[in-house]
Amino acid sequence: MYFKSILRINPQTGEPSGYYRLVESYRNINDRVCHRTLLNVGFLEGLTAEQLNCIQKRLTEYVNGTSNSLFEQENSDEVVNMYAHRFYNQMIIDKRIDQVLSTQVNKIKDWQTIDINSVKNKDVREIGAENMCFQAIKQLGIQEFLKNKSWSSERINLAITQIISRAVYPASELKTSRWIQDNSSVCELTGYNLQKITKDCLYQMSHALYSEKESMEQFLSKKTNELFDILDKIILYDITNTYFEGEKRKSHLAKFGRSKEKRSDAKLVVLAVVINPEGFIKYSSVYEGNMADCKTLGDMVERLRLATSSLGKRAIVVMDAGFATEENTIMLKAKGYDYLCVSRSNLKQYNVELSHSTVIVRDRKKQEIELQFVQAHQKTDYYLKIKSQAKSIKERSMNRKFKERFEAGLLQIEAGLSKKGGVKQFDKVHQRIGRLKQKYPSIHKHYNIEVETNTDQVATSMKWKIKSTESIDANSGIYFLQTSLNISDETTIWTIYNTIREIEYTFRVLKTDLDLRPIYHKSDQATMAHLNLGLLAYWVVNTIRYQLKQKGIKSEWRELVRIMNTQKCVTTVAQNKKEEIIWMRRCSEPEAKVKQIYDALKYKYAPFSQKKSVVHK
Repeated sequence: MYFKSILRINPQTGEPSGYYRLVESYRNINDRVCHRTLLNVGFLEGLTAEQLNCIQKRLTEYVNGTSNSLFEQENSDEVVNMYAHRFYNQMIIDKRIDQVLSTQVNKIKDWQTIDINSVKNKDVREIGAENMCFQAIKQLGIQEFLKNKSWSSERINLAITQIISRAVYPASELKTSRWIQDNSSVCELTGYNLQKITKDCLYQMSHALYSEKESMEQFLSKKTNELFDILDKIILYDITNTYFEGEKRKSHLAKFGRSKEKRSDAKLVVLAVVINPEGFIKYSSVYEGNMADCKTLGDMVERLRLATSSLGKRAIVVMDAGFATEENTIMLKAKGYDYLCVSRSNLKQYNVELSHSTVIVRDRKKQEIELQFVQAHQKTDYYLKIKSQAKSIKERSMNRKFKERFEAGLLQIEAGLSKKGGVKQFDKVHQRIGRLKQKYPSIHKHYNIEVETNTDQVATSMKWKIKSTESIDANSGIYFLQTSLNISDETTIWTIYNTIREIEYTFRVLKTDLDLRPIYHKSDQATMAHLNLGLLAYWVVNTIRYQLKQKGIKSEWRELVRIMNTQKCVTTVAQNKKEEIIWMRRCSEPEAKVKQIYDALKYKYAPFSQKKSVVHK
């Protein structure tokens, strides 16, 4: 085998450099010499031609099993040894070569006669989920990024420790420090001194990571596009909010607003994210808790435009109805973006385009959905009418429930007119009716309500009547998609819009699996650092999840962590016949499900095979 190089632009330096591949020659069935790539090595800066020649010779010896240098370093050049071992192990992991170890294993057998009664297992720690996340972080190149930011090795190791901890065991800094010290082997993977782990050092590291937020977000965005060959043709935009525990009197971020968790008693903070359909974050920002949905879009799009100014064509922005104001759609067009969203209101005046027949598609539950292009009066955008039978049944049921509750409220107000101590003043009665209408906005518009009074402005009776029973359910199951795209294929528009489900899953992972809610931090800076750490952990989670989805594994993140945590790291201590203490640290053999996940990710089964020492009497 030999190295073959081509000239490419090195993204680290921005200069042309040699990109290396490890290639093998062989003869095919027609006795023709062919070449195949065993490993894409990448850019090898700082290596001489002599060192490259030594590395390929060592690799050939390893593969043919003609040298013991895999276990005994015969070459004094540590750089050659390091690269040879790394490339050889990577080819085995990628299953590019057969591992030839049968003769070598016989030469390194270590026989010991031990006292069975002296065997003890201790210091049992979880390692499966930590090992999976650690290899994902190496895949993302976070260590190299922080190293280029002039971070010391110790700080980098602590940062990686904290990101893995947030992904596997999301909790406060105090609980995380206890988990690392008592339960996890994450420090064995990262190399950070376990004795130095405290809640204060974790707290300070989250602030240090937040100081690199902008540049790290851009780096990870480009890195994942390169790793998985992603072109950001579609971007998804949405916001969510999370609530605080505590009064947060001095906070500029914490404000009362409309809580998605129905926590109207708690102050909120708004998190806005832009992601691609593969679930990777392109940009994120934090706003005050009372920020309206539609007002966040302009700022985010401007930041995204600056970050993607080198792209020739703008991506399609897919968003929910809350952002689809006329002002926002005009702004998107002005900045060169196409958009697709749910129309903020049902169209009342439109014509069915006769050139387009109704198209039937099915959702994941095999339920029928009708798609049809319509032409809205005095509108320049394109509209797609969606009619879902399942949505219609659900909305009819909700309307029936709201109708019953609205009429029950009216009966309660009416009873107060004749009850002793009840509300009878005309203006007070109308206030009660107004509050009831506010509670059921989709139902009250279908009712005519009349209140009769006497000369003293005291309500004596009230009556109500439904305008039309059929009108309540007239538009059940019908809504409209609004877009600037001039695409005549209904199915394409529908497929593009359905990518918005990915951002809903992103928020579910962030707030539930990664524990972004509630927030207990007192200062705004600590709040921002807390949210940023959750987003960094999400990068690791989605890197793993995306690769598993390609292999048909679609388990939730918590389920993946549970499966991987069946793999442990154990210290075994025994006494031999010489009364020497033999100490061995090994990872348990992964179960079948754990192996399946490792194989799908092409990750190593264990960070190390065995650590051993013999303590003399």
